[in-house]
Amino acid sequence: MIADHNQLAIAVDADGSSVAPDTSVSIGLIVTELVINALKHAFPEHRRTQAKSRTVGDQPDDRDARACAGHRSGFRPVMTDAGRVLVAQARTVLSGAARFEAMAAATRDGVEPELAIAIDPLVPTEAFIDSLHALRSEFPCLSVSFSTEGLGGAERRLRRGEATLALCILLPSVPEHVVAHPLLGIDLIPVVSADHPLARLNRPVTRSDLAEHVQLVLSDPSAPEGPRYGVVGPRQWRFVDLGRRLDFLLAGMGWCRMPERLVAPHLAAARLVPLAIADDPAGPKGSLTIYAAHMRDQHLGRAGSWLLSNLQAQFA
Repeated sequence: MIADHNQLAIAVDADGSSVAPDTSVSIGLIVTELVINALKHAFPEHRRTQAKSRTVGDQPDDRDARACAGHRSGFRPVMTDAGRVLVAQARTVLSGAARFEAMAAATRDGVEPELAIAIDPLVPTEAFIDSLHALRSEFPCLSVSFSTEGLGGAERRLRRGEATLALCILLPSVPEHVVAHPLLGIDLIPVVSADHPLARLNRPVTRSDLAEHVQLVLSDPSAPEGPRYGVVGPRQWRFVDLGRRLDFLLAGMGWCRMPERLVAPHLAAARLVPLAIADDPAGPKGSLTIYAAHMRDQHLGRAGSWLLSNLQAQFA
């Protein structure tokens, strides 16, 4: 870059300060960029110039800390495009290294390196989200993965080893190889759109009445012939997503049993009406239990145990 090396003298004015290795990398990149700028712009008319670099460990005034180019008193170094890319990449590398170091320290303290969570669609999201926020505050370096599944999907992920903790319904009973902690009961009530023919009967409906109409069923797509909670009659439309089923319910496409908390606003606005079913085997309010479950041979780590306790407090 410099044809005549006699034109250049570099002086370094440094005290006995020391910095951490990751900080020194950033400083080195910045100083290199400043020196390159000085070499590019500091030689008007082949003038002999000196580049100075000073550390600021003991400097009383930060204004004394600068890289300057000899007689170019008004010159202000400008970082090149390449320099900006290098600095950004360095920051990314250093940030990743810091996270890695924090994760390693947490692992030494008994925190699992990753917590994989899966939930069924009937799990209330508000309290769960509050617990996730609290988990992030308590374990900021914990890697968390999350998936929401169709009915039965969270348990399958648990059995396949793809989830550490599952929030799910376990039908018809809790498997022996699973440790299940009851979190809450979900009340399911039969409802129908206000303009549906069943809503205009003005009497308790019978099973023969229901057999003439579509029942909107939340089902496990991998086991369509699995447990059939509250299914009445032969005409069924199957759904994986609770929200989509609600859309069809409001559109008058059929009737179904829904969590009371989800349909309460629609009942209050008279968009939906409750159905009284004569001789309903599930009762006027069928209840299902939501569990926090993990495999019996895989104990929860420190973060997983903390989340479980927080969820139990949230749903208590």
